[in-house]
Amino acid sequence: MSNETEHPKKTNVRFTILAMLFIVTVINYIDRSALGIAAPVMKEDLAFDAVKLGVAFSAFNWAYTAFNIPGGWLLDRYGARKVYGVALLLWSTFTFFQGFISTLLGLFILRFLVGITEAPSFPGNSRLTTMWFPQHERGRAVSIYNSAQYFGLALFTPVMAWILQEFGWHDVFFVAGGLGIFVAILWFAFVREPYNHPRVNQAEIDYINSGGGLANKEEKRKVNWSDIRLLLSNRQMVGIYIGQYALNTIVWFFLTWFPTYLVTEKGLSLIQTGFAASVPYIGAFFGGIVGGIISDRLLKKGKSLAVARKTPIITGFLLSSTIVLANFTSNIFLLILIMSIAFFAKGLAGLTWSLVGDMAPKELIGLTGGIFNTIGNIAGIVTPLVIGFILAKTNSFSGALIFVASVLFVGALSYIFIVNKPERIILIDKN
Repeated sequence: MSNETEHPKKTNVRFTILAMLFIVTVINYIDRSALGIAAPVMKEDLAFDAVKLGVAFSAFNWAYTAFNIPGGWLLDRYGARKVYGVALLLWSTFTFFQGFISTLLGLFILRFLVGITEAPSFPGNSRLTTMWFPQHERGRAVSIYNSAQYFGLALFTPVMAWILQEFGWHDVFFVAGGLGIFVAILWFAFVREPYNHPRVNQAEIDYINSGGGLANKEEKRKVNWSDIRLLLSNRQMVGIYIGQYALNTIVWFFLTWFPTYLVTEKGLSLIQTGFAASVPYIGAFFGGIVGGIISDRLLKKGKSLAVARKTPIITGFLLSSTIVLANFTSNIFLLILIMSIAFFAKGLAGLTWSLVGDMAPKELIGLTGGIFNTIGNIAGIVTPLVIGFILAKTNSFSGALIFVASVLFVGALSYIFIVNKPERIILIDKN
Protein backbone atom coordinates (compact mmCIF):
# COMPACT_ATOMS: atom_id res chain seq x y z
CA MET A 1 0.00 0.00 0.00
CA SER A 2 2.79 2.41 0.95
CA ASN A 3 4.62 1.55 -2.29
CA GLU A 4 1.54 2.56 -4.29
CA THR A 5 1.43 5.80 -2.32
CA GLU A 6 5.09 6.55 -3.04
CA HIS A 7 4.86 5.44 -6.66
CA PRO A 8 1.28 6.03 -7.85
CA LYS A 9 0.19 4.41 -11.08
CA LYS A 10 0.38 6.87 -13.93
CA THR A 11 -2.80 8.15 -15.49
CA ASN A 12 -3.45 7.72 -19.23
CA VAL A 13 -4.99 11.06 -20.08
CA ARG A 14 -2.83 11.24 -23.20
CA PHE A 15 -5.06 8.63 -24.85
CA THR A 16 -8.14 10.79 -24.27
CA ILE A 17 -6.31 13.64 -25.99
CA LEU A 18 -5.42 11.31 -28.87
CA ALA A 19 -9.06 10.24 -29.18
CA MET A 20 -10.11 13.87 -29.48
CA LEU A 21 -7.41 14.52 -32.10
CA PHE A 22 -8.74 11.53 -34.02
CA ILE A 23 -12.34 12.82 -33.91
CA VAL A 24 -11.41 16.38 -34.85
CA THR A 25 -9.24 15.20 -37.75
CA VAL A 26 -12.20 13.14 -39.01
CA ILE A 27 -14.29 16.34 -38.99
CA ASN A 28 -11.45 18.28 -40.57
CA TYR A 29 -11.40 16.06 -43.63
CA ILE A 30 -15.15 15.68 -43.91
CA ASP A 31 -15.33 19.47 -44.19
CA ARG A 32 -12.42 19.62 -46.64
CA SER A 33 -13.86 16.93 -48.88
CA ALA A 34 -17.48 18.12 -48.83
CA LEU A 35 -16.99 20.15 -52.01
CA GLY A 36 -15.36 17.22 -53.82
CA ILE A 37 -18.33 15.00 -52.94
CA ALA A 38 -20.91 17.61 -53.95
CA ALA A 39 -19.05 18.68 -57.11
CA PRO A 40 -20.51 16.22 -59.68
CA VAL A 41 -24.03 17.61 -59.06
CA MET A 42 -23.07 21.10 -57.94
CA LYS A 43 -21.14 21.88 -61.14
CA GLU A 44 -24.20 21.14 -63.25
CA ASP A 45 -26.53 23.13 -61.01
CA LEU A 46 -24.24 26.17 -60.95
CA ALA A 47 -22.83 25.78 -64.49
CA PHE A 48 -19.18 25.35 -63.47
CA ASP A 49 -16.80 24.02 -66.13
CA ALA A 50 -13.59 22.11 -65.28
CA VAL A 51 -11.47 25.26 -64.92
CA LYS A 52 -14.00 27.03 -62.67
CA LEU A 53 -14.31 23.91 -60.55
CA GLY A 54 -10.52 23.74 -60.30
CA VAL A 55 -10.48 27.36 -59.07
CA ALA A 56 -13.13 26.53 -56.45
CA PHE A 57 -11.19 23.47 -55.31
CA SER A 58 -7.99 25.51 -54.97
CA ALA A 59 -9.58 28.32 -52.92
CA PHE A 60 -9.21 26.38 -49.68
CA ASN A 61 -5.51 25.92 -50.17
CA TRP A 62 -4.71 29.50 -51.14
CA ALA A 63 -5.78 30.43 -47.62
CA TYR A 64 -4.69 27.24 -45.86
CA THR A 65 -1.20 27.57 -47.27
CA ALA A 66 -0.88 31.28 -46.55
CA PHE A 67 -2.10 31.03 -42.95
CA ASN A 68 -0.27 27.89 -41.75
CA ILE A 69 2.72 29.90 -40.52
CA PRO A 70 0.58 32.51 -38.69
CA GLY A 71 -1.51 29.61 -37.36
CA GLY A 72 1.60 27.87 -36.06
CA TRP A 73 2.74 31.09 -34.39
CA LEU A 74 -0.67 31.47 -32.72
CA LEU A 75 -0.40 27.90 -31.37
CA ASP A 76 3.01 28.67 -29.84
CA ARG A 77 1.80 32.01 -28.47
CA TYR A 78 -1.67 31.16 -27.08
CA GLY A 79 -1.70 27.37 -26.79
CA ALA A 80 -3.31 24.57 -28.79
CA ARG A 81 -6.51 24.28 -26.76
CA LYS A 82 -7.69 27.85 -27.39
CA VAL A 83 -6.44 28.33 -30.94
CA TYR A 84 -7.40 24.89 -32.27
CA GLY A 85 -10.81 24.92 -30.55
CA VAL A 86 -11.83 28.32 -31.90
CA ALA A 87 -10.56 27.32 -35.36
CA LEU A 88 -12.66 24.16 -35.30
CA LEU A 89 -15.81 26.11 -34.46
CA LEU A 90 -15.18 28.68 -37.19
CA TRP A 91 -14.27 26.31 -40.04
CA SER A 92 -17.35 24.19 -39.29
CA THR A 93 -19.55 27.30 -39.40
CA PHE A 94 -18.09 28.39 -42.75
CA THR A 95 -18.63 24.87 -44.13
CA PHE A 96 -22.26 24.99 -43.04
CA PHE A 97 -22.83 28.27 -44.91
CA GLN A 98 -21.50 26.80 -48.17
CA GLY A 99 -24.90 25.17 -48.45
CA PHE A 100 -26.40 28.58 -49.25
CA ILE A 101 -24.06 29.72 -52.05
CA SER A 102 -25.18 30.36 -55.63
CA THR A 103 -22.07 31.85 -57.28
CA LEU A 104 -18.44 30.91 -57.84
CA LEU A 105 -17.37 34.02 -55.91
CA GLY A 106 -19.45 33.06 -52.88
CA LEU A 107 -18.08 29.53 -52.91
CA PHE A 108 -14.50 30.78 -53.32
CA ILE A 109 -14.84 33.16 -50.35
CA LEU A 110 -16.28 30.54 -48.00
CA ARG A 111 -13.74 27.91 -49.04
CA PHE A 112 -11.05 30.55 -48.52
CA LEU A 113 -12.34 31.17 -44.98
CA VAL A 114 -12.39 27.44 -44.26
CA GLY A 115 -8.75 27.37 -45.39
CA ILE A 116 -7.79 30.18 -43.01
CA THR A 117 -9.46 28.58 -40.01
CA GLU A 118 -8.25 25.02 -40.70
CA ALA A 119 -4.64 26.24 -40.93
CA PRO A 120 -3.78 25.56 -37.23
CA SER A 121 -5.18 22.01 -37.32
CA PHE A 122 -2.25 19.79 -38.26
CA PRO A 123 0.40 21.96 -36.60
CA GLY A 124 -1.88 21.74 -33.56
CA ASN A 125 -2.02 17.94 -33.84
CA SER A 126 1.78 17.84 -34.03
CA ARG A 127 2.18 20.18 -31.07
CA LEU A 128 -0.21 18.24 -28.84
CA THR A 129 1.25 14.81 -29.66
CA THR A 130 4.77 16.12 -29.01
CA MET A 131 3.61 17.46 -25.64
CA TRP A 132 1.54 14.42 -24.64
CA PHE A 133 3.55 11.45 -25.99
CA PRO A 134 7.08 10.13 -25.42
CA GLN A 135 9.09 9.53 -28.58
CA HIS A 136 8.65 5.73 -28.55
CA GLU A 137 4.83 6.16 -28.60
CA ARG A 138 4.72 9.15 -30.90
CA GLY A 139 4.91 7.25 -34.20
CA ARG A 140 1.71 5.39 -33.39
CA ALA A 141 0.05 8.50 -32.00
CA VAL A 142 0.81 10.44 -35.18
CA SER A 143 -0.30 7.53 -37.36
CA ILE A 144 -3.60 7.31 -35.47
CA TYR A 145 -4.58 10.96 -35.82
CA ASN A 146 -3.19 11.06 -39.36
CA SER A 147 -5.24 7.98 -40.30
CA ALA A 148 -8.38 9.60 -38.90
CA GLN A 149 -8.74 11.62 -42.09
CA TYR A 150 -9.12 8.41 -44.10
CA PHE A 151 -11.36 6.75 -41.53
CA GLY A 152 -13.69 9.72 -41.76
CA LEU A 153 -13.62 9.79 -45.55
CA ALA A 154 -14.18 6.02 -45.81
CA LEU A 155 -17.09 6.15 -43.38
CA PHE A 156 -18.74 9.37 -44.49
CA THR A 157 -18.12 9.47 -48.26
CA PRO A 158 -20.91 6.91 -48.93
CA VAL A 159 -23.12 8.72 -46.41
CA MET A 160 -22.49 12.08 -48.05
CA ALA A 161 -23.06 10.56 -51.51
CA TRP A 162 -26.41 9.25 -50.29
CA ILE A 163 -27.29 12.69 -48.87
CA LEU A 164 -26.25 14.22 -52.21
CA GLN A 165 -28.53 11.91 -54.17
CA GLU A 166 -31.51 11.99 -51.81
CA PHE A 167 -31.49 15.60 -50.60
CA GLY A 168 -29.12 17.59 -52.84
CA TRP A 169 -25.70 19.20 -52.56
CA HIS A 170 -26.83 21.88 -50.10
CA ASP A 171 -27.41 19.32 -47.35
CA VAL A 172 -23.91 17.85 -47.78
CA PHE A 173 -22.54 21.12 -46.38
CA PHE A 174 -25.22 21.45 -43.70
CA VAL A 175 -24.46 18.00 -42.27
CA ALA A 176 -20.66 18.35 -42.51
CA GLY A 177 -20.66 21.78 -40.85
CA GLY A 178 -23.17 20.82 -38.18
CA LEU A 179 -21.09 17.85 -37.04
CA GLY A 180 -18.05 20.08 -36.59
CA ILE A 181 -19.93 22.64 -34.49
CA PHE A 182 -21.01 19.84 -32.12
CA VAL A 183 -17.46 18.45 -31.86
CA ALA A 184 -16.12 21.94 -31.01
CA ILE A 185 -18.15 21.80 -27.79
CA LEU A 186 -16.55 18.45 -26.90
CA TRP A 187 -13.08 19.87 -27.61
CA PHE A 188 -13.31 22.54 -24.93
CA ALA A 189 -14.66 19.99 -22.45
CA PHE A 190 -11.81 17.46 -22.82
CA VAL A 191 -8.65 19.02 -24.29
CA ARG A 192 -5.90 20.85 -22.40
CA GLU A 193 -2.11 20.95 -22.37
CA PRO A 194 -0.49 18.37 -20.00
CA TYR A 195 0.74 20.90 -17.44
CA ASN A 196 -2.76 22.24 -16.67
CA HIS A 197 -5.01 19.23 -17.28
CA PRO A 198 -7.05 18.46 -14.14
CA ARG A 199 -7.00 14.67 -14.63
CA VAL A 200 -3.31 14.04 -15.35
CA ASN A 201 -0.98 13.05 -12.49
CA GLN A 202 2.73 13.66 -12.01
CA ALA A 203 3.57 10.03 -12.82
CA GLU A 204 2.22 10.45 -16.35
CA ILE A 205 3.98 13.80 -16.74
CA ASP A 206 7.27 12.19 -15.69
CA TYR A 207 6.70 9.25 -18.05
CA ILE A 208 6.14 11.59 -20.98
CA ASN A 209 9.14 13.77 -20.20
CA SER A 210 11.50 10.84 -19.60
CA GLY A 211 10.68 9.50 -23.07
CA GLY A 212 11.43 12.75 -24.87
CA GLY A 213 7.98 14.33 -24.66
CA LEU A 214 7.50 18.00 -23.76
CA ALA A 215 4.83 17.85 -21.07
CA ASN A 216 6.04 20.73 -18.91
CA LYS A 217 4.95 24.29 -19.41
CA GLU A 218 7.29 25.75 -22.00
CA GLU A 219 8.91 29.15 -21.89
CA LYS A 220 7.61 31.53 -24.55
CA ARG A 221 10.20 32.62 -27.10
CA LYS A 222 9.88 35.70 -29.23
CA VAL A 223 10.17 34.55 -32.83
CA ASN A 224 12.83 36.32 -34.86
CA TRP A 225 13.88 36.09 -38.49
CA SER A 226 17.02 34.12 -37.69
CA ASP A 227 14.80 31.33 -36.29
CA ILE A 228 12.73 31.29 -39.47
CA ARG A 229 15.85 31.33 -41.66
CA LEU A 230 17.17 28.35 -39.72
CA LEU A 231 13.93 26.41 -40.23
CA LEU A 232 13.96 27.22 -43.95
CA SER A 233 17.64 26.40 -44.54
CA ASN A 234 18.27 23.33 -42.37
CA ARG A 235 18.99 20.41 -44.74
CA GLN A 236 16.81 17.90 -42.89
CA MET A 237 13.87 20.29 -42.77
CA VAL A 238 14.19 21.17 -46.46
CA GLY A 239 14.05 17.45 -47.26
CA ILE A 240 10.85 16.85 -45.33
CA TYR A 241 9.28 20.00 -46.82
CA ILE A 242 9.83 18.67 -50.34
CA GLY A 243 8.48 15.29 -49.29
CA GLN A 244 5.33 16.79 -47.80
CA TYR A 245 4.62 18.73 -50.98
CA ALA A 246 4.92 15.50 -52.96
CA LEU A 247 2.74 13.54 -50.54
CA ASN A 248 -0.04 16.13 -50.61
CA THR A 249 -0.26 15.85 -54.40
CA ILE A 250 -1.97 12.46 -54.18
CA VAL A 251 -4.07 13.62 -51.22
CA TRP A 252 -5.53 16.51 -53.16
CA PHE A 253 -6.19 14.41 -56.23
CA PHE A 254 -8.37 12.18 -54.07
CA LEU A 255 -10.02 15.03 -52.17
CA THR A 256 -10.94 17.05 -55.24
CA TRP A 257 -10.97 15.26 -58.60
CA PHE A 258 -11.35 11.58 -57.70
CA PRO A 259 -15.18 11.52 -57.44
CA THR A 260 -15.43 13.43 -60.74
CA TYR A 261 -12.93 10.99 -62.29
CA LEU A 262 -15.13 8.04 -61.32
CA VAL A 263 -18.33 9.68 -62.59
CA THR A 264 -17.16 11.28 -65.84
CA GLU A 265 -14.32 9.00 -66.99
CA LYS A 266 -15.45 5.66 -65.56
CA GLY A 267 -19.22 6.12 -65.77
CA LEU A 268 -20.13 5.28 -62.18
CA SER A 269 -23.37 6.53 -60.63
CA LEU A 270 -23.31 8.85 -57.62
CA ILE A 271 -24.02 6.03 -55.16
CA GLN A 272 -21.44 3.76 -56.84
CA THR A 273 -18.93 6.60 -56.70
CA GLY A 274 -19.59 7.13 -53.00
CA PHE A 275 -18.78 3.52 -52.17
CA ALA A 276 -15.94 3.15 -54.69
CA ALA A 277 -14.27 6.37 -53.49
CA SER A 278 -14.41 5.17 -49.89
CA VAL A 279 -12.33 2.02 -50.52
CA PRO A 280 -8.95 3.77 -51.07
CA TYR A 281 -9.56 5.73 -47.88
CA ILE A 282 -9.90 2.47 -45.96
CA GLY A 283 -6.56 1.43 -47.45
CA ALA A 284 -4.95 4.71 -46.35
CA PHE A 285 -6.35 4.31 -42.83
CA PHE A 286 -4.72 0.90 -42.38
CA GLY A 287 -1.55 2.08 -44.12
CA GLY A 288 -1.19 4.89 -41.61
CA ILE A 289 -1.65 2.57 -38.63
CA VAL A 290 0.83 0.03 -40.05
CA GLY A 291 3.41 2.77 -40.68
CA GLY A 292 3.24 3.97 -37.09
CA ILE A 293 3.51 0.44 -35.67
CA ILE A 294 6.51 -0.38 -37.87
CA SER A 295 8.29 2.83 -36.90
CA ASP A 296 7.80 2.47 -33.15
CA ARG A 297 8.79 -1.20 -33.22
CA LEU A 298 11.99 -0.36 -35.08
CA LEU A 299 12.78 2.24 -32.39
CA LYS A 300 12.15 -0.27 -29.60
CA LYS A 301 14.50 -2.74 -31.33
CA GLY A 302 17.28 -0.17 -31.12
CA LYS A 303 17.22 1.10 -34.68
CA SER A 304 18.11 4.74 -35.23
CA LEU A 305 15.42 7.38 -35.55
CA ALA A 306 16.39 7.81 -39.21
CA VAL A 307 15.83 4.11 -39.99
CA ALA A 308 12.64 3.90 -37.92
CA ARG A 309 10.98 6.89 -39.54
CA LYS A 310 12.38 6.79 -43.09
CA THR A 311 11.74 3.09 -43.80
CA PRO A 312 7.92 3.29 -43.94
CA ILE A 313 8.04 6.79 -45.46
CA ILE A 314 10.25 5.88 -48.44
CA THR A 315 8.41 2.60 -48.99
CA GLY A 316 5.14 4.51 -49.01
CA PHE A 317 6.31 7.09 -51.54
CA LEU A 318 7.58 4.47 -54.00
CA LEU A 319 4.51 2.27 -53.70
CA SER A 320 2.05 5.16 -53.98
CA SER A 321 3.53 6.16 -57.35
CA THR A 322 1.97 2.98 -58.77
CA ILE A 323 -1.24 5.03 -59.07
CA VAL A 324 -0.19 5.56 -62.70
CA LEU A 325 -1.09 1.90 -63.41
CA ALA A 326 -4.76 2.92 -63.33
CA ASN A 327 -4.20 4.32 -66.83
CA PHE A 328 -3.82 0.78 -68.16
CA THR A 329 -7.11 -0.79 -67.09
CA SER A 330 -10.80 -0.17 -67.64
CA ASN A 331 -11.84 -2.82 -65.12
CA ILE A 332 -13.42 -1.03 -62.16
CA PHE A 333 -12.33 -3.69 -59.65
CA LEU A 334 -8.68 -3.46 -60.75
CA LEU A 335 -8.90 0.33 -60.86
CA ILE A 336 -10.10 0.56 -57.26
CA LEU A 337 -7.50 -2.02 -56.20
CA ILE A 338 -4.69 0.07 -57.74
CA MET A 339 -6.04 3.23 -56.13
CA SER A 340 -6.37 1.48 -52.77
CA ILE A 341 -2.79 0.18 -52.85
CA ALA A 342 -1.53 3.64 -53.79
CA PHE A 343 -3.45 5.27 -50.96
CA PHE A 344 -2.46 2.53 -48.48
CA ALA A 345 1.10 3.48 -49.36
CA LYS A 346 0.30 7.15 -48.84
CA GLY A 347 -0.82 6.16 -45.34
CA LEU A 348 2.56 4.51 -44.74
CA ALA A 349 4.34 7.66 -45.84
CA GLY A 350 2.05 9.84 -43.70
CA LEU A 351 4.48 9.31 -40.82
CA THR A 352 6.18 12.48 -42.09
CA TRP A 353 4.37 14.49 -39.40
CA SER A 354 6.17 12.54 -36.66
CA LEU A 355 9.45 14.01 -37.91
CA VAL A 356 8.14 17.52 -37.23
CA GLY A 357 7.74 16.56 -33.57
CA ASP A 358 11.10 14.79 -33.56
CA MET A 359 13.08 17.60 -35.22
CA ALA A 360 11.40 20.92 -34.43
CA PRO A 361 12.95 23.22 -31.81
CA LYS A 362 10.90 22.63 -28.65
CA GLU A 363 10.11 26.36 -28.42
CA LEU A 364 8.80 26.51 -32.01
CA ILE A 365 6.85 23.29 -32.62
CA GLY A 366 3.77 25.14 -33.85
CA LEU A 367 5.74 27.44 -36.16
CA THR A 368 7.77 24.53 -37.56
CA GLY A 369 4.59 22.59 -38.22
CA GLY A 370 3.14 25.69 -39.89
CA ILE A 371 6.10 26.03 -42.27
CA PHE A 372 6.04 22.28 -42.99
CA ASN A 373 2.31 22.35 -43.74
CA THR A 374 2.54 25.59 -45.70
CA ILE A 375 5.06 24.18 -48.16
CA GLY A 376 3.26 20.84 -48.28
CA ASN A 377 -0.08 22.40 -49.05
CA ILE A 378 1.16 24.46 -51.95
CA ALA A 379 0.33 21.14 -53.63
CA GLY A 380 -3.28 21.77 -52.68
CA ILE A 381 -3.23 24.89 -54.85
CA VAL A 382 -1.20 23.47 -57.71
CA THR A 383 -2.72 19.98 -58.00
CA PRO A 384 -6.41 20.92 -58.57
CA LEU A 385 -5.42 23.64 -61.05
CA VAL A 386 -2.94 21.49 -63.00
CA ILE A 387 -5.41 18.62 -63.24
CA GLY A 388 -8.16 21.04 -64.30
CA PHE A 389 -5.97 22.39 -67.11
CA ILE A 390 -4.90 18.87 -68.14
CA LEU A 391 -8.58 17.92 -68.41
CA ALA A 392 -9.40 21.06 -70.36
CA LYS A 393 -6.62 20.30 -72.87
CA THR A 394 -6.90 16.51 -73.15
CA ASN A 395 -10.40 15.64 -71.86
CA SER A 396 -8.73 12.70 -70.06
CA PHE A 397 -7.32 11.89 -66.63
CA SER A 398 -4.35 9.91 -67.99
CA GLY A 399 -1.98 12.88 -67.90
CA ALA A 400 -3.24 13.78 -64.42
CA LEU A 401 -2.23 10.37 -63.01
CA ILE A 402 1.21 10.60 -64.66
CA PHE A 403 1.64 14.01 -63.05
CA VAL A 404 0.69 12.70 -59.57
CA ALA A 405 2.97 9.63 -59.83
CA SER A 406 5.95 11.71 -60.99
CA VAL A 407 5.70 14.11 -58.05
CA LEU A 408 5.45 11.18 -55.60
CA PHE A 409 8.68 9.73 -57.01
CA VAL A 410 10.41 13.05 -56.38
CA GLY A 411 9.23 12.81 -52.75
CA ALA A 412 10.90 9.41 -52.39
CA LEU A 413 14.16 10.82 -53.78
CA SER A 414 14.02 13.65 -51.24
CA TYR A 415 13.89 11.25 -48.30
CA ILE A 416 16.58 9.03 -49.81
CA PHE A 417 19.12 11.74 -50.65
CA ILE A 418 18.32 14.88 -48.61
CA VAL A 419 16.89 13.74 -45.26
CA ASN A 420 19.99 12.28 -43.64
CA LYS A 421 19.97 12.25 -39.83
CA PRO A 422 16.76 13.53 -38.21
CA GLU A 423 17.42 15.10 -34.81
CA ARG A 424 15.96 17.94 -32.76
CA ILE A 425 17.17 21.43 -33.69
CA ILE A 426 18.55 23.31 -30.69
CA LEU A 427 18.10 27.07 -30.75
CA ILE A 428 20.88 29.29 -29.42
CA ASP A 429 19.70 32.13 -27.22
CA LYS A 430 21.55 35.21 -28.46
CA ASN A 431 20.25 37.47 -25.74
